[in-house]
Amino acid sequence: MNIIYCDSLIIGGGLAGLRAAVAAAEAGNSTIVLSMCPVRRSHSAAAQGGMQASVGSSKMSEGDNEDVHFADTVKGSDWGCDQEVARMFTQTAPKAIRELASWGVPWTRITKGKRTAVINAKKTTIEEKDEVHGLIHSRDFGGTKKWRTCYTADATGHTMLFAVANECVKRDVDIRDRKEAIALIHKGNRCYGAIVRDLIDGRIEAYVARGTLIATGGYGRIYKHTTNAVNCEGIGAAIALETGIAQLGNMEAVQFHPTPIVPSGILLTEGCRGDGGILRDVDGYRFMPDYEPEKKELASRDVVSRRMMEHIRKGKGVKSPYGEHVWLDISILGREHIETNLRDVQEICQIFNGIDPADEGPKGWAPVLPMQHYSMGGIKTNPKGESPTLKGLFSCGEAACWDMHGFNRLGGNSVSETVVAGMIVGDYFAQHCRKQEIDINSEDIQKFVDGQENYIEELLNKKGKYNVYDIKNKMKDIMWEHVAIFRDGKGLETAVKELEQLYKDSLEIEIKNKEKYGNAELEDAYRTPKMIKLALCVAYGALLRTESRGAHYREDYTKRDDKNWLKRTLANWKEGETMPIISYEPLDIMKMEIPPAFRGYGAKGNIIEHPDSAKRQKEVDEIREKMEKEGKGRYEIQDALMHYELQEKYKLPNERVGVGDE
Repeated sequence: MNIIYCDSLIIGGGLAGLRAAVAAAEAGNSTIVLSMCPVRRSHSAAAQGGMQASVGSSKMSEGDNEDVHFADTVKGSDWGCDQEVARMFTQTAPKAIRELASWGVPWTRITKGKRTAVINAKKTTIEEKDEVHGLIHSRDFGGTKKWRTCYTADATGHTMLFAVANECVKRDVDIRDRKEAIALIHKGNRCYGAIVRDLIDGRIEAYVARGTLIATGGYGRIYKHTTNAVNCEGIGAAIALETGIAQLGNMEAVQFHPTPIVPSGILLTEGCRGDGGILRDVDGYRFMPDYEPEKKELASRDVVSRRMMEHIRKGKGVKSPYGEHVWLDISILGREHIETNLRDVQEICQIFNGIDPADEGPKGWAPVLPMQHYSMGGIKTNPKGESPTLKGLFSCGEAACWDMHGFNRLGGNSVSETVVAGMIVGDYFAQHCRKQEIDINSEDIQKFVDGQENYIEELLNKKGKYNVYDIKNKMKDIMWEHVAIFRDGKGLETAVKELEQLYKDSLEIEIKNKEKYGNAELEDAYRTPKMIKLALCVAYGALLRTESRGAHYREDYTKRDDKNWLKRTLANWKEGETMPIISYEPLDIMKMEIPPAFRGYGAKGNIIEHPDSAKRQKEVDEIREKMEKEGKGRYEIQDALMHYELQEKYKLPNERVGVGDE
């Protein structure tokens, strides 16, 4: 048995995991990062459009601050988020972006004077003040009141990832790639590390640590059509679920991005629409203003995706060999803008579709269709990033349900969350590791190693009835057919029934390749049952939630039901069972800084209101009015409305041009 000991074990080598590793190492912990691929190739590099942070420097972001960003995030979540966590996030984001600048991220900068921008499909002149020349720029994104998304052209994730990875190297973080965590080591409701399979030689190892943090990204590959990389299969969340102790939160909350290109599914950033691009139908008609006259193409992602599919259902889709789609037109931005700020988008269109989006007219339009993009659900944590039920297990980034996104996340808030949660949760994690001792004995570790080695042997030698790829592809088909953008009771019941049977079948597979290493069939054989467990958490949670909220849209329950469903879904899985156990955690309106209200999309009156909403709003209004009359500042008012805990270094005020730190 090979046991590797460390203070801090981080599973996942994307932005969230690497930023947490920086925090752990800075606190003096011996830190190991495990990654399935070289960390600079992790899926974080695919983030294009930008990172939200209320720096408030450019003309169109004047007046932005943490309060505005917080309100946008809460409304974007359809009141499903943890508002304390949302506050922690928005207060820290400007510090994160400036830290990244100091680490070498080449943020696109403001140039003083007049410039041309496309707003509502019309060219507009914007004049930047002399005093903001050279400061960090920001572009418009969906669901925001201000232009808040800071960017490096359309390669934001790439530049951020390289900068944070370099900081890990500088701090002697031990990064080990081609390693896959396949189970967690736990005893007495405490996590002690992970059982890890080496993807090169197939050997099983035990990594034992004072604290373990999972940052393995989302579970998009349970769907047939997704923008996620091939290794985004949710295995980090699944091994937490399989402990029977850790819980997953809001798994039915799955986001579908409006503009992946057809047929490859590669994402064309929201920056296309943020910079002024528009959506057109089969007739070349711009249809979004008919559905959302205020925000148009820049409504929240869940709204735009539904409107696109609704329009296609009305017969306005463009027929193709790959199904119907609509067009994304960015040619109106002009070639110079595209080749400067959207050059990756241009390259994707050229390589994968043979079109140049800078060409004027229909020949430059890109075919797009909503596909799965982001997982709001994940490992349930408290605001410090630790599992409330399995001590010593932390999680951050897309793998976690830290719950700043609720049932829909805003574009730019995810790549921002990776580094912000990496800072905040990483710091709490680092302090946890400093205080804990490793008090598990080698006999207990051996049991976990033996369990996984025996499982691998069993898979290699099993005489089963089913092919793993038939099962995996069937799962993806079921999720896309019944648990996607539009959901209803009948389809969800079918999905749950078929997925449960599929899970049982996945335990009776036979693999042809008997090698212990270099064996993709073996890897799919042990991953697929885990993925089906996640799919069942998504489908069953969606079936039970008889309302529509954010990205979870039920055609048979179209109203948001705050009276009965203002609560977080929790999923457990007990060993030997074929279905998850679903429970709920209520959200307390009387503690909210912004109580539930109309979100701003569609018709008013489409909400079943909770009686506490009006009561709490009255309290909020009275507190605010009283304190404003007393001359109190916005920080004091905010604290009176909803106190939240955050490290002092991150809770300090953020400075902005023209207004200082107020």
